[in-house]
Amino acid sequence: MPQHQAGRPTLASIAAAAGVSLPTVSKVVNGKTDVAPATRNRVLALLAEYDYVPLARKGAEPESPLVDVVFTALDSPWAVEILRGVTESGLEVVVDSLSARAGRPSGSDWVQSLIAGGRRGAIVVTSRLTAADQRRLGRSRLPVVVIDPIDLPGPEVPSVGATNWAGGMAATEHLVELGHRRIAVIGGPEAFLCSRARIDGYRAALDRAGIPADPQLVRHGNFHHDGGYERARDLLALSDPPTAVFAGSDEQAFGVLEAARQAGLSVPGDLSVVGFDDLPMARWSSPPLTTVRQPLADMGRMAGRMLLELINGNDLASQRVELATHLVPRASTARRT
Repeated sequence: MPQHQAGRPTLASIAAAAGVSLPTVSKVVNGKTDVAPATRNRVLALLAEYDYVPLARKGAEPESPLVDVVFTALDSPWAVEILRGVTESGLEVVVDSLSARAGRPSGSDWVQSLIAGGRRGAIVVTSRLTAADQRRLGRSRLPVVVIDPIDLPGPEVPSVGATNWAGGMAATEHLVELGHRRIAVIGGPEAFLCSRARIDGYRAALDRAGIPADPQLVRHGNFHHDGGYERARDLLALSDPPTAVFAGSDEQAFGVLEAARQAGLSVPGDLSVVGFDDLPMARWSSPPLTTVRQPLADMGRMAGRMLLELINGNDLASQRVELATHLVPRASTARRT
């Protein structure tokens, strides 16, 4: 380890170890872009190795703490709704997308970038905090709240989600009540906790109605339009196709609508479709989409408020918060005749 005062690494000692100038290290710490990728990665690796944490800035704390909001990808209206809620919670945010880190560190290196950048905390959306990430964040004492995690982090990491199981059950019960028996489900990626919970709710509703679950009718997409479209085409090509589809997201439901249109089927006359999320455009689809409302903006606001409490040194009432979902019936579902 480089020599530094009182055992604490300094920017000067890290610059010496990296073989670069102090201004170059300062640029990396402050997120400047005019540093060669190889140099940036070398500096970030040393910052991580030596657990560098910036000294507290002098002067009064800002009224609105500056935090990072980290998305796996910023590629959907779903993410925009989450971000809208976060920005309404009293925080100033810097938005980062792990999928857009061309020429920058990827993977868990975002943790060291976050620490080195002097942020007050972070909200991590639909991602996975590895054990190494959690240890590094714990050592830095940087507060983090996770929204809709791929899988539940350790109990020490606060998280916000929705009642996905209940939402999946409500969507399926709605279709059962309309007389449907061949009900398909298109979940998201199998690894996602929220997707598994929605499909479990679907299975529970079928079981309650005494309808055997057909493995052929359970498919996994990617929560996006193309995933719903491709899985729906497969389902509609079955010798005994479904009369209803519960899509695990509104975007996938829009893909199902397109697949039905191309197959010459009417919705809801030939096929009923239910989504999940209640994105703003759901009411403007053709036909307007029956969906399960997931309070996305509220989830963002709740995560922001929880992070603000942690930044201010307060304890949270609960480490895990789940906000209620509910069915919003519209014109994409009808009684089976």
